[in-house]
Amino acid sequence: MASTDGLVPITRAFLSSYYDKYPYDPLSDVSDLTSQIRSLAQDLLQGSPPTQDESLLIQEADNQPPHKIDENMWKNREHIEEILFLLERSRWPTMLQQSSTSEVDEFATLFGQLKDKFQKALRALESFQSRNSERIFNTVMTYMPQDFRGTLIRQQKERSERNKQAEVDALVNSGGSIRDRYALLWKQQMDRRRQLAQLGSATGVYKTLVKYLVGVPQVLLDFIRQINDDDGPMEEQRQRYGPPLYGLTRMVVTIRLFLSLAWPRFEAFKINRNQISVLEKAVDTYTSEFERFINFISEVFANSPFFITAEDASILDARKSDEYKEITVPAGKTYEIALTVESINSYIAWDFSLVQGKMNMDIGFSVEYTNTGGEKTLILPYRRYESDQGNFSTVMAGNYKLIWDNTYSTFFKKALRYKVDCIPPVLEPESESGQSNEMEG
Repeated sequence: MASTDGLVPITRAFLSSYYDKYPYDPLSDVSDLTSQIRSLAQDLLQGSPPTQDESLLIQEADNQPPHKIDENMWKNREHIEEILFLLERSRWPTMLQQSSTSEVDEFATLFGQLKDKFQKALRALESFQSRNSERIFNTVMTYMPQDFRGTLIRQQKERSERNKQAEVDALVNSGGSIRDRYALLWKQQMDRRRQLAQLGSATGVYKTLVKYLVGVPQVLLDFIRQINDDDGPMEEQRQRYGPPLYGLTRMVVTIRLFLSLAWPRFEAFKINRNQISVLEKAVDTYTSEFERFINFISEVFANSPFFITAEDASILDARKSDEYKEITVPAGKTYEIALTVESINSYIAWDFSLVQGKMNMDIGFSVEYTNTGGEKTLILPYRRYESDQGNFSTVMAGNYKLIWDNTYSTFFKKALRYKVDCIPPVLEPESESGQSNEMEG
């Protein structure tokens, strides 16, 4: 049993500092190619309205991807499997299955190559998910007492996994679709989370083990209770590495949408070499970038500790408190920061952005000044931003107000990450200035 003396669970401030060492290089051409494939898919609908299933897929392609990292991973896996299903030769349009022209033969060869690339990406994803799940469980077990208590937890996990696999097998054998199977797999993933949380608080299925959990380090119970909180430490991970993954999720569902629409319309629409060329480039980019992301995030996860010293946590939290803050601006509301400026030529500076993946699009922002008589002057006119950095030098002392406006939104709250500084002017004392002149003279 590894010692947890003096340790606390990782904090968001720690992960922020840790992730600074792992910057992720921007995706290559993903956004542009996604737009091109989406445009091709839209062309396929001209004169041929979508079916009900196609409409659901169109809606998914146009919606925001899930916010959580692991849910995005499962979504990518689902769409890859759906694409592989479409790329089975028996699913091809009749025209492609029949070797009629050299162009058709070329297309058939290409689709076979695309299938191989998706299969490679799927294997990489399955391996990543398996390794990551095992790593988390084994780390938890490292801090469990190495006696019957640890054995009970491991046996319970093994039973649970067998039951989950039996559920999946039964669904497949009854003719369940790929969508049905992944809905079940995600439900099972959420069940695993609940089981971890139950272990952390010794509730639910673990009530019968409460008396056996004496001696299990409290820091371990705290860690497994908080690890998946929506606003817990993992939110830092979602902010850092969520955006590129969201882009890849949009891309794979858009590729699937194009193929799903193209197959029944292949001959009528007369799919041509230029369109297939765009598809080929999109698949090449998606599979290579997705595997790059998986390899990158695997390294980040493998090197990230679960526990840090209490001293390190307090230092990082103190440092973080001087940096960015996060708040939620409800639909129909504003959020304001008032600053009192005592000297002209002070600098007011701001840096803010909307947290990705929470239905954010933009938010209104303005800066106003109020004099002693209550008269207001607009310093920075109202405008809507996804993010912004700015500053200005004050020409008047008095009260300034920075305003984030979400009143135009009827339904969506906005998660705002911001930093605001008011920096007084740096004035050289007259005595020091005089001494300097005398020395120079």
